[in-house]
Amino acid sequence: MQIIFDDNNLHHALAPLTLTKPVSQLRFGIQTVEESWLALFEKQFNEITKTYNTEAYLNVKYPQGSATNDTITISGNIKPTKSLFQQVITLKEGEALYSNGERIALKGKQELKKIVLSKTITFPHFNKVWELFQHNDTALKVDFEIITEHRQSNKLNDTNKVSAPNEIFVEEGAQVNHAILNASTGPIYIGKDAEIMEGSIIRGPFAIGEHATVKMGAKIYGATTVGPHCKVGGEISNSIFQAYSNKGHDGFMGNSVIGEWCNFGADTNTSNLKNNYSNVKIYDFGKKQMVLSPILFCGTIMGDHSKTGINTMLNTATVVGVSANIFGGGFPPKYIPSFAWGGVENTDKFIIEKAFEVAKNMMARRKIELSDADQSILTHLYNLA
Repeated sequence: MQIIFDDNNLHHALAPLTLTKPVSQLRFGIQTVEESWLALFEKQFNEITKTYNTEAYLNVKYPQGSATNDTITISGNIKPTKSLFQQVITLKEGEALYSNGERIALKGKQELKKIVLSKTITFPHFNKVWELFQHNDTALKVDFEIITEHRQSNKLNDTNKVSAPNEIFVEEGAQVNHAILNASTGPIYIGKDAEIMEGSIIRGPFAIGEHATVKMGAKIYGATTVGPHCKVGGEISNSIFQAYSNKGHDGFMGNSVIGEWCNFGADTNTSNLKNNYSNVKIYDFGKKQMVLSPILFCGTIMGDHSKTGINTMLNTATVVGVSANIFGGGFPPKYIPSFAWGGVENTDKFIIEKAFEVAKNMMARRKIELSDADQSILTHLYNLA
């Protein structure tokens, strides 16, 4: 089975999260979109190859796809349900599956016949960055059902206070002690070798990935996803951490999506609602300007490798590019470009060699190297900044 994950012309709409990766690599629910599709395909096919229809500069890491008659091309912004998956794998050559005018999947090299999905089959999806956290509740529940089906959860010990224990799934090696877990509002998934420390209060739906950590006394509201190898603390509401990022200290974060290899200094706070309760303006990478959105709540959207210093205050609907280093007093701008160095005043451009050094140092703590492909992608973005 050959699968091509297609960006579906959403590269700019989902930036800065997609500046360093294809759309299908975004975490939405418990898993990335790509991981969710592959988990279903792997139950029916022995060998699977994957490629991408994405931006040319990303092909150094994510190879370009070339369809054959048997290839299935899937839109990278669509989270599969079991019923949707069954519709996709029954497509014949030349058939394309659509919903609300948007193509979900195509079998073969070219579209010859359009099939409209039944309105009874619904699925989580996103076309804007804020829709990732808006629809994370549904996406998390879809993933939870598929991942835990016909499986037995490990047991929580008696030091924990639990509501709706049947809606909590604990993977092997996870450690949870003296925590309060309320799954009556949505499922709670605790990944392999993850840790939830003492005094943490968690309300579902919630997911923590493998080897991730919730620090002592954290307060987390759903729908929140803490990706693999992340460390979080303080107060968090309806946010997604992709992977390998840290918000380990006190401070509020709400209605936010955080990329990989990001770090928030102690007492960094994100505003998620304007004082006048009006819809937020948010930076649009396609139009290269602030645009009025249809939403009231939005915190911070941050690209990979970006950092904040201690006591950083981020305005409502702040958008941060890739490899920005934010520090200093006062409120930084609502749009902070990639490789920015500074805060309110005297913002400079991060020297590329220094940006590589910081990335290598952080990644080395997880025993991961900054690859030549990663450096090529970052260099391309640096030249555009």
